[in-house]
Amino acid sequence: MGLPVSVEIRRPAHDMTGAFDRAFAWLRSVDARFSPFRTDSEVCRAGRGELAPDDYSREFIEIMRLCAEYERRSGGAFTARLPGRPLDPSGVVKGWAVQRMAESLIADGAEHFCVNAGGDVVTRGESEPGCRWRVGVRHPERGDRMCAVFRIRDGAVATSGAYERGNHIIDGRTGRAASGLLCVTILADDLVTADAVATAAFALGTDGIAWAARQPGCLVFAIDAHHRVHRSSNLDGLLIP
Repeated sequence: MGLPVSVEIRRPAHDMTGAFDRAFAWLRSVDARFSPFRTDSEVCRAGRGELAPDDYSREFIEIMRLCAEYERRSGGAFTARLPGRPLDPSGVVKGWAVQRMAESLIADGAEHFCVNAGGDVVTRGESEPGCRWRVGVRHPERGDRMCAVFRIRDGAVATSGAYERGNHIIDGRTGRAASGLLCVTILADDLVTADAVATAAFALGTDGIAWAARQPGCLVFAIDAHHRVHRSSNLDGLLIP
């Protein structure tokens, strides 16, 4: 996926080596199937018209349905099909894949863990007895600083911005790089939702702040291009001063 993925498990009830192997094997299989940079991936083959709909995998159909759903919700700002560009559903694939990875760890008996996929995080349980996981959000202009730290238990955090990969998020309505926000962070119950809503909100620009706040189960922390901070009032109990 072109990004680091780490897993930390606290107080495991048994040896988790097999669970780790299965979890990372899943991510490798997702990368092989959905990477827009692998010419033989299912995404690239479908985009070139080499596959008939009957040939699509169940996972590919699920991803495209998610893309269509968030394109509809965002009024076209979020899209996997930009004119003149190859099919690219990456805006939902990472969150979907890492959420599935977390669910596989739970099925293998992990009760307290944190998965960090390039800054998008899924947590379960506690880091220590009585202590929630602390999830930091990098400052959009200072690589050595955090702009927020949250206390999270059994939830997900996803951030979209331009500071790691440049202006890679495109507003599907205009075909131009998204503008108006420096970063937007979404807290939700699962990373599928948090990742897709964060990407769509960033594509929407400043309108994305209110839009994201209206999405079911989502809390928002955002910094606009004028360095103003916007956040859901319900975040106050989760923010570390």
